[in-house]
Amino acid sequence: MQRIPTQRILITGMSGTGKSSVIEALAARGFAAIDTDSDKWCEWHTDESAQPDWIWRTDRIEALLSAPHETALFVSGCKSNQGQFYSYFNQIVLLSASLEVMLSRIAARSNNSYGKTAAEREQIVQHLEWVEPLLRARATLELDTSRFSVAEIADQLAALGTG
Repeated sequence: MQRIPTQRILITGMSGTGKSSVIEALAARGFAAIDTDSDKWCEWHTDESAQPDWIWRTDRIEALLSAPHETALFVSGCKSNQGQFYSYFNQIVLLSASLEVMLSRIAARSNNSYGKTAAEREQIVQHLEWVEPLLRARATLELDTSRFSVAEIADQLAALGTG
């Protein structure tokens, strides 16, 4: 019997678009679902402009994406070096929402402190203006999370993973 290749799906988007909530919902459905926004998967790196950047640990991400998985693999994150891994993914899904929705979610969340200060909120606005268009250009699918519930987004992604 020939083994069908496992789908590898990147879920990306700006802060407050629902990446962590969706990845939790997919994990609860039994999928291999990894939220990369942790020290296990990321590290601080200082780039040539001397600005610190929270990037993927290339060795760990490469090992994750190269390993066989029993189910579709969903990986969530938005890092400046994620583009070097796009070739590993069958799908790149951009989660988007309006700035108002994003900031409201960020203000209400208790599982992540990012976005609570005025400086961080300004950074989110800047990223929405110049990072999101770059993500959109490479995305194979965009889902507006202000129009669908977490369960509905997870349904659409699960269909990608099993289809």
